[in-house]
Amino acid sequence: MTDHSLSERIDEVVLGLASEAELFEIEGLCAADAKVAAMLERARQRFLALDETADILPLPDGLWARVETSLTEAGPHADEIPATAQVIAFAPLQHRLKTWRLAALSGIAATFMLASVLGWSLVTAVDPTVIAVLLDDQGQPIAVVEGTQSNQTLITLLENARVPDDRVMQVWTKPQDDGSPVSLGLLSTARSLTLSVDGLPPPRADQLYEITFEPLGGSPTNLPTGPILAKGFAKTPVY
Repeated sequence: MTDHSLSERIDEVVLGLASEAELFEIEGLCAADAKVAAMLERARQRFLALDETADILPLPDGLWARVETSLTEAGPHADEIPATAQVIAFAPLQHRLKTWRLAALSGIAATFMLASVLGWSLVTAVDPTVIAVLLDDQGQPIAVVEGTQSNQTLITLLENARVPDDRVMQVWTKPQDDGSPVSLGLLSTARSLTLSVDGLPPPRADQLYEITFEPLGGSPTNLPTGPILAKGFAKTPVY
């Protein structure tokens, strides 16, 4: 196994794409090799920022009631049990049923949450023409911008920004180097969002993107007025 293929398999484990057998194999390698364990921890930290951008979606109404009903459906009626039936202690079985029920509920919740996040990702997926990583004044990545040919711009915040109560985040770009900044829209909360503006030329390499703090409702001048949270220049992805 090469380092490259091992790294890819570790990424699949962290993203939940590995099979059970592959998961056990990686766990065994981690237990035997500190280097592999360190690679796994680095992968978890690398994907943590993306995990935090996913919105928590509510479960369907009545899900838990349906699960409870399916797990506690009664067996044969008492009057159908033969008189010669052996008396069985019910308390241990009841304890096991409770344990199985909790395990089932936890598994269903985890599966449904994963499906919701993956479904959200597939629905909102875009084919980017350019990608920009926006950095703060300390050089730390704050957001990723993906611009498409149809001028849909996906903003993915990599951490929860501390937005003052009387401010809102506003996203800007400069379609032309010698032109004025153009507002792409507001980010009222620290989460991912797709913005769309009609009439702009398709995004290009080296195009400037930035996020500023503006008064509630957006910049009163339709130009950036507040402090810059993060900025960066777009690059063309290589496929």
